[in-house]
Amino acid sequence: MGQGLILVHSKYGAAQKYAGWLKEKTGFPVLEAKQAGREQLAQPDTIILMGGVYASGIGGMGVLRKHWELLDGKKLAVFAVGASPYEEGNLTLLKQRNLRPPMEQVPCFYGRGIWDLQVMSLVDRTMCKLLQKSVAKKPEGECQSWELALRQAGENRADWTHPDYLQPVLEWLEKN
Repeated sequence: MGQGLILVHSKYGAAQKYAGWLKEKTGFPVLEAKQAGREQLAQPDTIILMGGVYASGIGGMGVLRKHWELLDGKKLAVFAVGASPYEEGNLTLLKQRNLRPPMEQVPCFYGRGIWDLQVMSLVDRTMCKLLQKSVAKKPEGECQSWELALRQAGENRADWTHPDYLQPVLEWLEKN
């Protein structure tokens, strides 16, 4: 597998949880993405960013963009963590939005996260509640899977994280 590094950007803990599980499987150290500089990124030949999805953006992507000239040629992957159920079409849109040139060839994986309005920042909680109100007005038959999940979650805490979501990443590591 070579030398590796797991970068993590986690607001509410789900991406951090996945990073811990991946560390157990690979032995790669975990580093907060915002602490990653040239020195930390120069050594490993494999870097995996684990970032939460916030308003269609993957947390921590700025580090990859900022240091792209140093990272180009390394084995890179992104693992996005969000509250929505996995759907290939949604993952494709997430890739298009976040992995723009020159990063379009970086593989992107997905795992479901945690929903907990009580721990969200005031801004995030307000935005989510407004989105829930908007989705509640739609007829159920017209809702997309993420909208149904949002309706179902409501005010309840839900933890959808599971180590099985890491299997595609582990397979990618074995092949590369």
